[in-house]
Amino acid sequence: MIIKEHVSLQPYNTFGINAKARYFAEVKTLDELSWVMQQRSYPKKLILGGGSNMLLTGDLDALVILISLKGKEIVEREEDHIEIRVMAGENWHELVLWSLEHGFGGLENLSLIPGSVGSAPIQNIGAYGVELKDHFVSCEAMELATQHLQTFSLEECQFGYRDSYFKQAGKGKYVICSVSFRLSTQNHTLRTEYGTIAAELRNSGVLHPTIQDISRAVIRIRQQKLPDPAILGNSGSFFKNPVITTSTYEKLQLKYPDMPSYKVSEKHVKVPAAWMIDSCGFKGYRKGDAGVHEHQALVLVNYGEATGAEILQLAEQIQEKVQKTFGIPIVPEVNIL
Repeated sequence: MIIKEHVSLQPYNTFGINAKARYFAEVKTLDELSWVMQQRSYPKKLILGGGSNMLLTGDLDALVILISLKGKEIVEREEDHIEIRVMAGENWHELVLWSLEHGFGGLENLSLIPGSVGSAPIQNIGAYGVELKDHFVSCEAMELATQHLQTFSLEECQFGYRDSYFKQAGKGKYVICSVSFRLSTQNHTLRTEYGTIAAELRNSGVLHPTIQDISRAVIRIRQQKLPDPAILGNSGSFFKNPVITTSTYEKLQLKYPDMPSYKVSEKHVKVPAAWMIDSCGFKGYRKGDAGVHEHQALVLVNYGEATGAEILQLAEQIQEKVQKTFGIPIVPEVNIL
């Protein structure tokens, strides 16, 4: 393994920001990861996974470590379920396709989400009524200070809405090396009630959908709504959907009767950030090469040469206008570096 200097991170982040790393290393084994973490000549280190949930606002004066651990294995078989262990450097969408090729159900609603397997638990990725935690068994992570491997259970990961232990108390202390999932092998539970999946299946003439049909429907929906990072730089949903009290929502509804919501509990609802951003006139907005996608107001995009600082400035402008208009703070889902 070679530690390089002054490496552009443009190929390693889906926003396509041309920031540079002072030092850069790609690790492909656990031994390499342990070794590089022990190098005291580089006191500041930064772990890089799929680069799909980050905004680089400048060059990084650090040793950037790209996690390229690869491999998939079947750990345990039951009558209706299977447990698989997947290394952190595997591409998430390719894992979903692999599971479907083998008839394993559970991840189909999470098709086409960018990023790596190791990054997925940090964010507790989710889409169309399914979250990673719904099929998560455990993950193995290396403690950066000691290079010891530790297994984290579902409970220990403290998953929340786009949140986990690794974004809170464990932030910067561990790097996820592998993730284990429990998937169905027959009698699959199909989730078609969220979003437009059911309508997309009907429009395709699918009356008795399989897990593969649901994946294809999700892929078509996402391709219609979201830009391909390979063509237009973006990090998917930039902001979290805020959760507010039901009483606050009822007051807002008097002024904004079309304001949608999704029930979270008896006293709380989730309000779509995209609706608020769109209502503030930002959908399709562009300033230089930093902009808001024309079909999805939750997605900030890089039209070519935008800097991370310019995209961040746009994000802050949106936050300020939403707060002023609705009195609701919206916070970024992506990590800003």
